[in-house]
Amino acid sequence: MSTSTPQRILVTSALPYINGVKHLGNLAGSMLPADVYSRVMRLLGHDVLYICATDEHGTPAELAAAEAGLTVSDYCDQMHDAQANAGAAFKLSYDYFGRSSSESTQRLTQAFALALEENGFIEERSSKQVYSVTDGRYLPDRYVEGTCPNCAFEKARGDQCDNCGKLLDPVDLIEPYSAVSGSKDVEIRDTNHLYLKQSEMSGRLREWVETHREDWPALTTSIAMKWLDEGLRDRSITRDLEWGIPVVGSDGNVRDGFDGKVFYVWFDAPIAYIGATQDWAEKNGTDWEPYWRTDKGADDTRYVQFMGKDNVAFHTLSFPTTIMGSQQPWKLVDELKAFNWVTWYGGKFSTSQKRGVFMDQAVDIAPSDYWRWHLMANAPEGSDAAFTWEEFQASVNSDLANVLGNFVNRITSYCVKKFDGAVPAGGAKTEAESWIEADLSERLPRLISYYEAREFRKAMAETRAIWAAGNEYLTQAAPWTHYKTDVDQAAMGVRTGLNLVALFGILAQPIIPDAADKILAAMGIPEDRRSWKFGDTVDLLDALPHGHAITAPPVLFTKIEDDDVTAWTERFGGGV
Repeated sequence: MSTSTPQRILVTSALPYINGVKHLGNLAGSMLPADVYSRVMRLLGHDVLYICATDEHGTPAELAAAEAGLTVSDYCDQMHDAQANAGAAFKLSYDYFGRSSSESTQRLTQAFALALEENGFIEERSSKQVYSVTDGRYLPDRYVEGTCPNCAFEKARGDQCDNCGKLLDPVDLIEPYSAVSGSKDVEIRDTNHLYLKQSEMSGRLREWVETHREDWPALTTSIAMKWLDEGLRDRSITRDLEWGIPVVGSDGNVRDGFDGKVFYVWFDAPIAYIGATQDWAEKNGTDWEPYWRTDKGADDTRYVQFMGKDNVAFHTLSFPTTIMGSQQPWKLVDELKAFNWVTWYGGKFSTSQKRGVFMDQAVDIAPSDYWRWHLMANAPEGSDAAFTWEEFQASVNSDLANVLGNFVNRITSYCVKKFDGAVPAGGAKTEAESWIEADLSERLPRLISYYEAREFRKAMAETRAIWAAGNEYLTQAAPWTHYKTDVDQAAMGVRTGLNLVALFGILAQPIIPDAADKILAAMGIPEDRRSWKFGDTVDLLDALPHGHAITAPPVLFTKIEDDDVTAWTERFGGGV
């Protein structure tokens, strides 16, 4: 029912940082919606490549490794595997899950920097940086904290204030201190770094963002414009660290004066999208250039990014400055879907503070389908979305168990009991069948349009409405009542109900893939018949061959009990 012709689509989600398995807020704001969107686009017949990677450089990686008693390289190896496993447990359908520390990303980062400098967009400057005497090291932005000069928030980070969102420089903070040791014994020292001259690109960036006002969420464009209106500042793209991508000159050797310095993690991390695509192509013996090089066909690729709102400025301004400033034919993002935050009982989820529920913990206490459904049905699109255990329980029990699970169980069990588990023939069309045909003919195209527009809350609401319509159909058709006097009429209701089960399983694939597989297996739907090429609604309701064998699947969704909520609240916190 989608009118779009098949396209080549590149999907990326914000790279999860290496310092631990990600929490549900990270999942809901980037990786999960990217996965759902990628699954839908594949089902619609598009050629989709979903790329992600661990973001492995920067001070937090060094500190986390030291705390774990590992070298940074060994720590990143372990955590990459842990994050890949967490993604697999949530059924994230990455085509490739790479690493920002790969050789391909290192080569690309160094090449971009050289091109930018050659074109006048990078220059070496002496800058003032916070040095912790106690720690014996320069402190990167995020490891300097203090009072925000803009809003007086007392725990502002050196790069950005989480309270007011203002972009900061560590030396601007009032009463700065080391976030590593807490020491206030800090000094402002001079050090040389490379600066990306974003200010010189501001006019071109503004024009580019303006062209996307209609197809990007207001959240995305408003953040980009806010930064542009405040005046883009040139940003240091190197740091005094050992772990990271070395800064080299045109001869390939370490740049003079840059021993002990590496590229800033926020310079190389977006470049890892390209590096990971190259690694995917090498692994699969195919070509990466049609996804990224406009001189090699990338103009025919639709590039869609997913991220939380705190990453927007880097993807709408800093990374595009890198792309544009290189003056090479690189692909810019076409559609950028930004999300607000999922909040945890009045505050933010936090990896560093172990605040909230993390992906590996989540799948230990409830199936991934439960989380996938709840987080997408409550996607933080228009505003921040508060997570509560009670709402999680309600959405699983109501939407999944009562609406979908109950429908599937009722009609398949009845077919097994009364029709020997075979799709029955016979019966005449009634008002009930006409009603469900008309309802689906409106709802299915609308559902697809919501997905294509990346409006996930609306898509989930429409999906639930379709499931609810199935229950309403059974109420109208009442095959169990007709069976007593007219078996053929009961057969019509059962047959239509079974075709709705198959349809609902097909529709469930992007959101709750495990349950969808169970439904489609019970209905005997082969893999090559599970696409979203729906055709006419009338055909959908009589698609299963008469006599086709089906089974009643096991219970799809076990309800969450009040005792579960109590136990989880005691374990993870939350509650009133």
